[in-house]
Formats: sequence, structure tokens, C-alpha cells
Amino acid sequence: MWKLHQPYKPSGDQPKAIKEILKSLEKDRFTTLLGATGTGKTYTVAHVIEKINKPTLVIAHNKTLAAQLASEFQTFFPENAVHYFVSYYDYYQPEAYKPITDTYIEKEAMINKEIDRLRHKATQSLLTRDDVLIVASVSAIYGVGSPLNYLQGARKFKKGERLLRQELLRILVHMHYGRVAADLEPASFRATGSFVEVYPPHEEILYRFKISAGRLAEILLLDPITREIKQSVDEILLFPAKHFVTPDEVVKVALEEIRADLKKRVKELKEEGKIAEASRLQRRVLADVARIEEFGYCNGIENYSRYFDRRSPGEAPDTLLSFFRFNPKTKKFDRDFLTVIDESHVTLPQLSGMYAGDASRKKTLIDYGFRLPAAADNRPLTFDEFIERIDKAIFVSATPGEFEKKNSTIVEQIIRPTGLLDPEIIISPVVERGNYPGQVKDVIERSKKVIEGGGRILITTLTKKMAEDLSEFLKDRNLKAEYIHSDIKTKERIEILSDFRRGVFDILVGVNLLREGLDLPEVEMVAILDADKEGFLRSETSLIQTIGRAARNIKGHVVLYADEITTSLKRAVDETNRRRKLQKEYNEKHGITPQTVKKEIHDITEQFVSAHKKAVLTLAELDIAGLENKKDIKKLIADKKLAMKEAAKELDFETAATLRDEIALLEKIQKDKQL
Repeated sequence: MWKLHQPYKPSGDQPKAIKEILKSLEKDRFTTLLGATGTGKTYTVAHVIEKINKPTLVIAHNKTLAAQLASEFQTFFPENAVHYFVSYYDYYQPEAYKPITDTYIEKEAMINKEIDRLRHKATQSLLTRDDVLIVASVSAIYGVGSPLNYLQGARKFKKGERLLRQELLRILVHMHYGRVAADLEPASFRATGSFVEVYPPHEEILYRFKISAGRLAEILLLDPITREIKQSVDEILLFPAKHFVTPDEVVKVALEEIRADLKKRVKELKEEGKIAEASRLQRRVLADVARIEEFGYCNGIENYSRYFDRRSPGEAPDTLLSFFRFNPKTKKFDRDFLTVIDESHVTLPQLSGMYAGDASRKKTLIDYGFRLPAAADNRPLTFDEFIERIDKAIFVSATPGEFEKKNSTIVEQIIRPTGLLDPEIIISPVVERGNYPGQVKDVIERSKKVIEGGGRILITTLTKKMAEDLSEFLKDRNLKAEYIHSDIKTKERIEILSDFRRGVFDILVGVNLLREGLDLPEVEMVAILDADKEGFLRSETSLIQTIGRAARNIKGHVVLYADEITTSLKRAVDETNRRRKLQKEYNEKHGITPQTVKKEIHDITEQFVSAHKKAVLTLAELDIAGLENKKDIKKLIADKKLAMKEAAKELDFETAATLRDEIALLEKIQKDKQL
């Protein structure tokens, strides 16, 4: 079922790790891959996935990391279905109420249609094939609708079947497709004469149905931008436009239950003396019920999901995990799948923390008459529910947490294919004493030596203010330095990191440099100031992860500034030295000479600049040629839209965003010049 594309053979510790993970999963439910930085953990996992031969869910702790992993797995499994499933909100403000200030905050959301398409593509693959790998964020544990209802809501259309035009339109409306008269967007349809065109939410294609003499005479697949006919097909399976699909008979029963629960809750609130809350709840819920009866939906309909899903109070919602467990052949939840938790030391605590925050917010809304108690069941899974719903799992981390240590078999992957060792560790005092100048002056002297040899330096501080001040202090001493922390906007962070790699400056100062997902082979020295201050930023896990930033360079070393050796510090140093010893012995035994990782510098900001220049150049050339020809600029815009869709499909969102801005500029010029 799975076919792994192998650009290179497993090396270093990878062959041993693959074998041990497979052996462990035969007898154990959970296995942890303790992989040092730069050992090729994703490639090892890909080999395991091929051998396990099951649908696979990979969970990462943020969208960016998930996109990177999806791209890697698409490279490893080009013939299989690899998808990306994350929250489809570009902006999300949840509904909330603050009793102290009597402030009600309505839910606000901006949906990213491209990510919504990818979500539909992921769930539909799970219902139509088994060789599916989905890389998801923690969005995987939030409600997404019933897979059974979603599958039953799909409709197969066959060429030649009896079908009236009005009947087809009713079917599409019932499947939550919106009717439009102008340009089609995903999840919409347009009827013109005997033709009905449908834009499904999961695919960059248009379905054109031709109705003739009461039959479906033709099904064509069209490019949505150029409208070029791709092919003619005999049948298609069209899925609903939304994940939340409920049969009509269930809706009627659900609305009756909502009214009954409303009556009961209003009585409770009045008995508690909450007259205003009771009135508010009755007004809001009856308005929602009226909208659902009239239009089939209302704002905040997810708060009634328990009624439509036919769940009992307190019962967990269906999530992406339900789609993995649901077997479309048996129509039962009896399918096995493999779960991979990337960076498990961060991802597992994140999964564990989702429920409590959501529950607290919902409780306030319920107590003050903004929502029925059933709103509490529109929620993420608890950690225990998540663990119950997965089968075999692999936790991947360089620093496994307590859950992994207690509940899984540990498989180590310490040896790097490059032969690189974990960095040498040097411990220096923090405060000035005798001839020793103190940590700041010492790090300056060490940095100068590294810079002379053409290397780069990372320095971590405990606060943002200290990062900024130290950066200025270094500049005052003629050292090229910049700071980076969470207040710096994403685009600026990208610019700073690109300049750092290119050597525009030599020293990067930050607070928690782990969050950037840094992969910087130019870094020769990592300096951790105040390494003996116990806390999140100086925990064993954070120290080991930060030390790993110097593990991609043959001259890599780490200076820990500490006046006392804390428990976390000792464990981090001991673990690094243990790994370094194993790596050194392996290299000596196999005659391996370590090599610094060579990684091309992909300057994302340069892509933005060059794309802008290209757009300006294109417009200048069009001006020279004369923009009187409407077809030329229309074709140019159509080509740009096509390129934008292709970039988004490949998860290259930076290029897609640049093209989007180019299109907007072209359309403005088209409008201004009335072309």
C-alpha cells in the first residue's frame, strides 16, 4: 500500500532505530524515538510507516512545523495521499463573556479557503482509500462532524441517469453548496441554461453537468481559472460542502430537544433569581432555532452540535480521529491507524491543555445565559479521550517528557549520518571575580574569535529587555548583532534569520530561540547566559534543545554561564556528553570523518522582493506594449491565479501570498485604466 521514495539509504543510527521501533510496536502500544538533532528522525519514521502499512496521523504543535512535515512526507511518499489538516482560521476570536466588566464578545473568524480545501481533501481521502498520511496540528482533537453523516451525505452522479435540472439544484442546496450568479468559489454552484457548474470544496476543479431530456447527459471536468476542459467522465462522487451534515429527520428531532432543554434551563435560571439571564437565553436560542428551520444554519450552530450528532451530555465530539477510526467498508469505527506525535515534549502537553481553557470559557457563557449547557459539549477532546482513541503511536523528540518515559519503550537515534558530534560544552561563571570579567565580557571575547574564523553565534537571555540591551551593547563594541523575540513580526523574523545566515551580522541574541525552529549550520557557538536560573527557559529540556542548535557544525560548541550546577544543568550536560561519547566511538569504529551540514540559504524575503520586482517589470513591459488589449491583461491575471493555486497546493504559502498581491495590483490597474 505504501511506496517509499528513498533518495538515500538509511545510515548512522537510522537502520537500528527502524528495526527497534518496528519490533517495539509489535508488542507495545507506544514507542518513543529519542532522536538527537540532525539524525534524520522524519526519514526513520517514513520507513516505519511503509512497514506498518496503515493510515497514519502525524500531529505537530504548530501550523508551520506541520507544513514542513507535510512537504517532507510528500517527497517520501509521492504516490500516496499525503495531506495537511490544520485550523482553517486566519483570524479567530472565540465567543466569550467577562462578568466583571459585563462585556460580551461575539465570535469573529476569518476562514482561509485554501486550508479549508485541504481539510476537505484530507477527510475525503480517509473515506475513499487507506494509503493516507495526514499531518495535523492540535486541530485534530476539535469537533469536525460525523464521518458517517459526511459519507452518507455524498452523492454519486452517473452519466445517463435520470435527473431533472431542478432536482439537481435541490440536491446541491441540500449538500450546503451556495448558488451564485457570478464567479464560482469553492462550495458553490452556478446554473446557466442546461448547464450546472459545481466547484467542490476539496479540489481545484469544476464539475460541469449537462442536463438534456431529463437525463444527466454529460459530466465534464474544467480548470477553474482557464475553464479549459480537462476530461469527460462517466461518474463522480460529490461530497457535501461542509463537514457538519445532518439528515432532515434528525434536524427535526434535534430542534425539539433544543426547545425542551431551553424550557428546562430557563426555569432553572429563574429559580436562581437570574431573570435577565433567563430572558437573554430564551431570546437567543429561539432566534437560532428559527434561523435553523428557515436556512438550515445559524451563527454559532456548533454550540448545538451535540443535538445534531445525537450525542449524550458529556460525550466527546467526532474529530479527525473519528475519520481515521471509521471504516467506510464496514461503516463501523473499527479501522486501525498509526499515530506519530512530533516534538512530543511540546505537543503532548499542548494536547493535554486544550480542554480546560475551552471549558472555563463555555461555563461563563452558560452561567450568564448566553448559551445552553449543551454548548459545553462543543469542545476539544480531553487528553484521556485522545489517548483512548489512538492505536499504536510513535512519540518523536530529542527530549521526551514524563508521559513518554513512563508509558513507552524508548528507542535511541543518536548517530548522525553526517558523523557530526553533539557540541563540546564549556561552563563559565556568571559574575565577575578576580581576573574573570563576567559573562557578558567573556561572551564578547569568545564571539570575536568565532567571527574571525567566519562562524556565527547564538546568545540566549532570560528576558526580551536583556536581549535588546545586549544587542545594543554588542553594537557599541563594533560587533554586528541583532535581537529576535516574540514581539518581532513574522516577516521581520524571517528577514533577520536570512541576514544572519548570509553573514550580514554575526551574532543573534534571543530569549527562546527554540520557537523559531532554527536550522542554522553556520552557528559555531551557542552561549546560554544565566544557565543556572531554574525555570522553563533553563529546564533540562530547554537546555538540551538549545545545545542542539550547535550540532550541525563541526566546530560547534556551547558555553553555559553558571555559578552553580543546578539539577537541570547537570542532566543536560551529562546527556550531551553521553551522546557525544557514543557518536565519537561510532565514528572511530567506522572510520567516519564528520562534515558540517551544508544547507542552501533560502531567502524568503528575497522571494518577496524579487516577486515584487517581477510584477513591476511585467507592468512596465505591458505599458510599453500598450495596455489597450483587454485579452492580454485578462490572460495575465488568469495565469497568475493559476500559479497561485499551484503554489498553495504545494503548501508554498509565501509564493502564493506574493502572487495574490500581484493579482490585486494587476486588477487595480485593469480597473483604473478600464481595460
